[in-house]
Formats: sequence, structure tokens, C-alpha cells
Amino acid sequence: MARRRVRLTFSPRLVTEPVIHQLGSRFAVVTNIRRADVTRDEGWVVLEVEGEPDDVERALGWCSELGVRVDPVEGELAT
Repeated sequence: MARRRVRLTFSPRLVTEPVIHQLGSRFAVVTNIRRADVTRDEGWVVLEVEGEPDDVERALGWCSELGVRVDPVEGELAT
């Protein structure tokens, strides 16, 4: 199993789309929202994505193809 922590940044066009829900439905991955700040016009989410390495890569690649900015997050997050 692989686990990646990423920051997804959503444009106004995508901020209301159920991208994270679709990740879990389309790909064999488990998502865990660690932090988020979403408004009507923009948003970002720090997301843990866990699954087989190929599934995680395909899921995050799909996000990029949609136009979501995907950036790696390093280190631990305060809860």
C-alpha cells in the first residue's frame, strides 16, 4: 500500500465539483481530508490518498487532468 499526502487547489470552475468523492468512486483509493479551506470561489484541501501505488498515481493524475493543481505535502500536520 502507498500513502501520499497532497494539496489539491481548486479553481472557481471546479470548487463545487465532487472531485474527492469521485476519487473514491472511480479509483481503488481511500481518501482522508486533513485540512481544507473552501469558499464559493476557490479552495484547497490537504488530502491523504491511500491505495496500491498505481491506483494512487492514476487517481492523482486524473485530478491534474481535470485542472486541479496537485502539490506534494511534506511533514506532519497538526490536528
